[in-house]
Amino acid sequence: MSSLDVSNLKVRGLSQCGPTADFTPVNSYQGEFADVLDREDAVALLDGRCTGTLIEASAGPVVITAGHCVGLGDRSLLVFNFEDNPDGEQLVTEGTVIEQSLEPDYALIRLDVLPAVMPVLLTTQASERLAIIQHARGKPKAIAEGRYLDACDRQVYYVDLDTLVGSSGAGILTRQGYLLGIHTDGDCDEKGGGANRGWTAEAIVEASEYLQSTDIAER
Repeated sequence: MSSLDVSNLKVRGLSQCGPTADFTPVNSYQGEFADVLDREDAVALLDGRCTGTLIEASAGPVVITAGHCVGLGDRSLLVFNFEDNPDGEQLVTEGTVIEQSLEPDYALIRLDVLPAVMPVLLTTQASERLAIIQHARGKPKAIAEGRYLDACDRQVYYVDLDTLVGSSGAGILTRQGYLLGIHTDGDCDEKGGGANRGWTAEAIVEASEYLQSTDIAER
């Protein structure tokens, strides 16, 4: 599968923080979030233009992504293990969007075929640094890391953590590998100012009929 030309797509989540784009292919990464890579198998390229993550839920695992990436009832195409030097078989499957919202900006997708991977757990507890495993510009899976800044009005803010078009819907992961929220918007710049942000898992669970309060816990 080749990377997608996203130049004409109206997808939020574009923002490089600082003068360089600091993305590392997941199978080449050796940084401080090495343990987080145990969760990378749950990350998928969604419709060639966004990122989704398979999460654990009491009603059954679902893929979570940004609401502005899909519409309610849509049939989406997901590709798991689309990465450089893949460490497993690529799974291409479809799923149905069973929930979609723009505030909070999230969607849930029930897959036709579940991949043989461990779903990611939700959390309300931030760590001082965060990571996002993503398909920036529709390219093979990569990881970027940065500093947790703050949480306000049901959104989480982070700095020095690069995202681009295609990163929308990617999970914001703590150092322990739990999903704190999903990336939806970019607002930092190449001079190092501003911050990128996403909606918290807590806000999403509160809005969701599918997800339950027991699906998120203090960890």
